[in-house]
This record gives sequence, C-alpha cells and structure tokens, in this order.
Amino acid sequence: MKRFKYILTLIILAFSLQISLPSMVQAQCPMCRMSAESNLKAGGSHGKGLNTGILMLLSLPYVMVGGIGYVWYRNRKKHNELGQEIV
Repeated sequence: MKRFKYILTLIILAFSLQISLPSMVQAQCPMCRMSAESNLKAGGSHGKGLNTGILMLLSLPYVMVGGIGYVWYRNRKKHNELGQEIV
C-alpha cells in the first residue's frame, strides 16, 4: 500500500508540473505550417480549416471518455437504486 501511495504521488506531481509549466510547441509539421501560412497571407482560408480540423480531432477522445463515464455513472446509479452493491 505504501508503494502505491508513492507511485500515485509521483504521477500526480508529474501531471501537476506538466500542467503548470506550459511550453511553446508547434502542433503542425513545418511543411503544413508553411503551406497554411502562405495560404492565409494570399487571402485563402485553408489554414483556418486545417486548425479547425486539428481541434476537432483533438476533441474526439474527450467526448468518447466523457460518454463512457456518463454511461458508467448512469448504470452505477441504477444498481444503487435497486439496492445492489457493486464490488
């Protein structure tokens, strides 16, 4: 149990440091970035669409985990209302 607490503390510390110390990162490859920038400078809108697509792809895992969490919560609540203990 002591080892579990130690590992959990390290994970929480690493996660806290990662969130609290933001760093500048480039989310696109250099070729895609240059293409999007040159398109935006020329008056196009493909760069905005590329960034929107990246954000949509980023949101999918969060939506899936949230949906699974909601279904789990709803099913657990039903079992508790019926007086059944979930182990």
